Amino acid sequence: MPALCRDCLHPFETGTRCPACRSPRVLAHPELFTLSIAHMDCDAFYASVEKRDDPAIRDKPVIVGGAHRGVVSTCCYLARIKGVRSAMPMFQALKLCPEAVVIKPRGAHYAAVSKEIRALMDELTPVVEPLSLDEAFLDLTGTERLHKAPPVALLCRLLKRMEDELGLSGSVGLSHNKFLAKVASDLDKPRGFSVIGKGDTAAFLKGKPVRMIWGVGAATQATLEAAGIRTFDDLARWDRKDLIHRFGQIGDRLWHLARGEDFRRVNPHEPMKSISAETTFDDDISDRDLLDGHVWRLAEKVADRTKAKDLAGRTVTLKLKRADFTIITRRHALREPTQIADRLYREAADLLAHVGDRGPYRLIGVGLSDIVPAGAADLTPDLLDPFAAKRAGAERATDAIRARFGPNAIVKGRSLR
Repeated sequence: MPALCRDCLHPFETGTRCPACRSPRVLAHPELFTLSIAHMDCDAFYASVEKRDDPAIRDKPVIVGGAHRGVVSTCCYLARIKGVRSAMPMFQALKLCPEAVVIKPRGAHYAAVSKEIRALMDELTPVVEPLSLDEAFLDLTGTERLHKAPPVALLCRLLKRMEDELGLSGSVGLSHNKFLAKVASDLDKPRGFSVIGKGDTAAFLKGKPVRMIWGVGAATQATLEAAGIRTFDDLARWDRKDLIHRFGQIGDRLWHLARGEDFRRVNPHEPMKSISAETTFDDDISDRDLLDGHVWRLAEKVADRTKAKDLAGRTVTLKLKRADFTIITRRHALREPTQIADRLYREAADLLAHVGDRGPYRLIGVGLSDIVPAGAADLTPDLLDPFAAKRAGAERATDAIRARFGPNAIVKGRSLR
């Protein structure tokens, strides 16, 4: 059986140790040198960056997230052993791991480190599809002629360079499609490398829970379980037409996934689906005037990000989280896409005004989806709001001043609430 040493990249026949360097970190699989679709996921990325930058906390449990009333963005594996998980309320995480070092997220710094990792990926293949700052799909089909090494060796080299040059570790899943590559990358973290070939796909999926499917959350899982679908075996027993009739277009995708089939290509130009911002309060809030101030600040953040990416969106979303952690979501589709903070604020504020629940709330968020290029945005005057065009013009003038003199050069009064 083909085998490869992860440390010295020496290829050999199956064995428990590398015959060249005696390392036990060996990969062996019948299709090891023919598979080319991969998913790379950094290990506890934010926490790993913080530990790398501050050796004093390297051996301590680290939680990256908000203050006491916030949530966990990510945590290191020492904290995970205690039961801490991403998106867990901070007060709950600190009960499980009171000795943890809590660090406020440094988004700009993580983005800069992510670019360094992306540069290493781009050296291997131009077909890289980032999913977030710390994970991406790679298609290494055809790269063997260029690099004189099979994809599996290039991926091992990538992980080694990340550790040697950036001080960060990652885990890789290698397979014949995106679905299985992403599943594989979660099988052996941290510093893992897992392979799922075409020949062992059916055996691998047998008996596995459908929640393994990327995108199947609690709500979808409950819907599937209501139909008697808990495992891939249950899913495989359904007729394709019946799945489509019961679940719509997602039913067709589920039918293929039950057989380990995923025909999506790794797309380096995958369009952004939404842009959002949210804030968690130190104390629960029900005062509508204070909430309105937060809506404006969040609308500005979303608009700034949208403008920076030269994009716009058609659907405005308001998100509220109650004190008991239940979530209220309201959406409104615009006649045409926008990237103007004033328009986004007015729509989100109107959604808030029509929420019957009076709170109190622990979190509020504003988002923009149905993303399109900015050239299609804000073209038609609003006949019901003759001053909208003037406000949009003032906003763009404000953007120009802030770009030259700093973000606090001009501040709206409503943002001070």
